[in-house]
Amino acid sequence: MPLPPPSTRAFRDALGMFATGVTIVTARAADGSLVGLTANSFNSVSLSPPLVLWSLSRAAGSMATFASGSHYAINVLGADQRALAERFAAKDVDRWTGVAFSEGAGGAPLLDGAVAVFECFNRSQYEEGDHVIFVGEVERCQHRSGASPLLYHGGQFYTEHPL
Repeated sequence: MPLPPPSTRAFRDALGMFATGVTIVTARAADGSLVGLTANSFNSVSLSPPLVLWSLSRAAGSMATFASGSHYAINVLGADQRALAERFAAKDVDRWTGVAFSEGAGGAPLLDGAVAVFECFNRSQYEEGDHVIFVGEVERCQHRSGASPLLYHGGQFYTEHPL
């Protein structure tokens, strides 16, 4: 007999003990508008071919853009980009005012100052639970050597400190 699942709060708190990097996933909608959201559900999948994944709530307002678009970019934030992470996580704000970016593959915005950027072809999607897992085939990537990433752990932002 299977055990009952943990409470949502207990599950979230346990997940919070896994420190992650912070990303903003960006795309251009079919109507030309810009879409972006803060996500820490980013991970590598394969080196050959180069694949990465991230997930998005089925209820997200940007789901249609990401589900039907051909490309998106995963922008790994630097330690100095906490305000940007918070802005792109907020609801009912203009996320793009004053944000500097260049245009990447398929029109996906590449955020200035990101410590790494992965330009992805929207290769596959898997519905699991209340989220959709997106697997992107990396067409181009870049990074800034020596830059410190923004980290998230236990509901707080951090920067790295070598041990």
